[in-house]
Amino acid sequence: MQPIKVYADRRSQPSRAVIIFCRANQIDFEEIKVDLFKAQHRTAEFRKVNPMGQVPAIVDGRFKLFESHAILRYLASVFPGVPDHWYPADLFTRAKIESILDWHHSNLRRGAATLIMNRALAPFLGITPSPEAAKQAENLLVQSLGSIESVWLKGDSKFLLGSPQPSIADLSLVCEIMQLEILGDDVRDRYLGAHEKILTWIDNVKKATSPHFEEAHELLFNVKALMQSKVAAAAHQPSSKLKIASKL
Repeated sequence: MQPIKVYADRRSQPSRAVIIFCRANQIDFEEIKVDLFKAQHRTAEFRKVNPMGQVPAIVDGRFKLFESHAILRYLASVFPGVPDHWYPADLFTRAKIESILDWHHSNLRRGAATLIMNRALAPFLGITPSPEAAKQAENLLVQSLGSIESVWLKGDSKFLLGSPQPSIADLSLVCEIMQLEILGDDVRDRYLGAHEKILTWIDNVKKATSPHFEEAHELLFNVKALMQSKVAAAAHQPSSKLKIASKL
């Protein structure tokens, strides 16, 4: 059997979730890098894989699939040997996981991704940041973190829904939250510092998928270091297009 092809950029939180899942479950795959900063996701060649021009996407033989949640469900369902806890056969539990994944798109992801784009990434991508969009996203992020802790991490829950093992929802949401690293330690701690349950949950997901979690996030931390150095340099050059980043 030929390995599946995973088109990804590890700077993308959904890409990391798919890569970690494959590694943790010993799914044979070929990682094909799609550099978002070089606009490789907009090329005609890549759009033959994903007409939406987004990562991640997979090709399994003749079968092509995009959207990270759909990919995770497919991988958990198709490949033998994937433990049931990732995407349980029990329909009631599976429906609960589906509800978290649906919620994720319009809440946590919308808040975190929009905030990070407008507070950090926009200047590096040649995009004009919107302070208003950043503020709205910040409010949604704060609400989302509160919802995770009060609804799905009740009591001493180790993982979402009180499960003793992680699901694809745990992996997807934690990879999203990890993107806050790009904002710098102080800003990240401002959002997460008061959420002890979330911090413990993140650590549990890391441990459950180690060493693959750490390896998949190496590039994110490299980007974080690079951005911090550029922000520091821009602080001494007010005319730089990165000056907004110095306010983080």
